[in-house]
Amino acid sequence: MATIKDVAKHAGLSVTTVSRYLNHHPYITEEKKEKIKLAMKELDYSPNSAATQLRSNKSFTIGIIVSRITNPFFAYLIDSIEKVVKKTNYHTLIMQTYDNKDEELRLLNMLKQKHIDGIIMASIENDLSVIEQYEQYGPIVITGDISLSSSTLPVVGTNQENATYRAILYLIEKGYTDIAYCTGGEFKETKHGSSRNRGYIKALQDNNIPLNFDRIYKNIHTINDGEEIAKSILNLDKEKWPRAIFAGSDEVAAGMIKTFMQNEVNIPEEIAIMGYDNQPLSEMLSIPLSTVSQPIDKIGIETTNLLMSYLNEREYIVNKEALELDIIVRSST
Repeated sequence: MATIKDVAKHAGLSVTTVSRYLNHHPYITEEKKEKIKLAMKELDYSPNSAATQLRSNKSFTIGIIVSRITNPFFAYLIDSIEKVVKKTNYHTLIMQTYDNKDEELRLLNMLKQKHIDGIIMASIENDLSVIEQYEQYGPIVITGDISLSSSTLPVVGTNQENATYRAILYLIEKGYTDIAYCTGGEFKETKHGSSRNRGYIKALQDNNIPLNFDRIYKNIHTINDGEEIAKSILNLDKEKWPRAIFAGSDEVAAGMIKTFMQNEVNIPEEIAIMGYDNQPLSEMLSIPLSTVSQPIDKIGIETTNLLMSYLNEREYIVNKEALELDIIVRSST
């Protein structure tokens, strides 16, 4: 069985250089890296990963926290993150909270226990003040809403309040004033989706439209949720239907479109529907969906590059221009 000394001799390098390579030392030339890789391959050398981790005090694992991976937004985001991570010496561990605060804390404790070296948080259940306490154990980067930037935690965010405001304003300018609204949280100021809520409320206020809490649907996430909302609307007298619905996600909107069409409701003539995310399914629906476009791929790239910069103790400037949100207009409105 080949040893590190054999690899060094075969590569024509010192044992120290090979050791530094195995411990992911940043200052090794590409030429030397290639020589070491070739020597390891030709000698069929496999380093003892457990010993390497002990020597470096690193797990070379990044945790990615999401609420649920079945949400296509998170699936695409994870795919983008992993494409960057695969170019490094790290690998990823996907962790789902299912919107549970205690589960999120359990996952954060993995950082404290050195099972992972850093975390990307794509969903947040606890208050930021709680999460900030875990920064001392390793870098944590939040991806999501730019409004979280008031925290000490680094954020790769989009301006979701402004995007929601523009989406609702677009619906109002189209002549829709009775606009139902779906949120993934409780429609509270400091909780999940609060910035989008502010955008919705401000758009109504700026156009002298009263806020109707009967039009607010809370804790809405899935296609099935969209189907249930559509069914509840269909149970109302037709004159009490909303004229438009901001679905909060393309999944929810897809469930609504499916149920309304099954019941011969004309979209958008009777009810207009708008999604959020611009997932690939949004333009493939039987009625193509108007939606807010998030640059998921760019969000994943910028977030991962920033976390890697902390892990490797180097500087990285996030490309904020790549994180702009757009309104995509299709047939559903």
